[in-house]
Amino acid sequence: MSVQAAPAPSPQPPILLREIVGSVAVLTLNRPAARNSLSESMIGQLHASLNAIAEDKRIRAAVIAANGPAFSAGHDMKELTARRGDQDRGRAYFAQIMNACSAMMQAIVHLPKPVVAAVQGIATAAGCQLVASCDLAIASEAASFATPGVDIGLFCSTPMVALSRNVPRKQAMEMLLTGEPVPAARAREIGLVNRVVAAGTERDAAIALAQQVALKSAYTVKLGKEAFYRQAEMSLADAYRYAAEVMTENMMARDAEEGIGAFIEKRTPTWRDE
Repeated sequence: MSVQAAPAPSPQPPILLREIVGSVAVLTLNRPAARNSLSESMIGQLHASLNAIAEDKRIRAAVIAANGPAFSAGHDMKELTARRGDQDRGRAYFAQIMNACSAMMQAIVHLPKPVVAAVQGIATAAGCQLVASCDLAIASEAASFATPGVDIGLFCSTPMVALSRNVPRKQAMEMLLTGEPVPAARAREIGLVNRVVAAGTERDAAIALAQQVALKSAYTVKLGKEAFYRQAEMSLADAYRYAAEVMTENMMARDAEEGIGAFIEKRTPTWRDE
């Protein structure tokens, strides 16, 4: 009697998909069954991909999208809860995850290239934080946003950092204190997203927006993005002093000389990204 070997387990699909569309990198969260929750592995892969994009001169912009009905439901609560049995009741692991997630979100802000979120469904807690951390965001009319940690006894303190830097204070506090979902149209009104588009078109719209920015001088975009976030944390006088220094530096760049010359001569500029 022959004994058949057990079939080999099917390989698991990657949790983060990577694609290049022209000069735009598209990162797609691919844990639809887990509502694209930000597990330890997902956070690490996103951060590594952002670092790779920063170094790749062929890539001029990035899009973060997701597969399935949810953009991202935030942290993987099952993964976190599993560490309650640790000797310290999970404290060290919780700190590790929160700091790793915060570093990944900051990597988006510090990336010298624009990042566009394409939101097709719910973006809650750290998922909402991910949208708020991106430079630009396109939302499906079916999308919604929430910071509902308060409902389970866990205030969305780290999502609060990105959220409060995107929307007016009282709107941020309402989201944080009530946990109520905000529909896409309202998210646009308060500044959490740039545009709302028909369901199913948000990915293409985000790529199109990224490609539009990718046509600009990469040097100028890098300089401007860094200056935007730095001046936002300064006093008015300090912000103007800093911005004047940036403008002076920018005027000395080859691309500014080329761009201004092209404008005067009514021709298309040729960028060298320097």
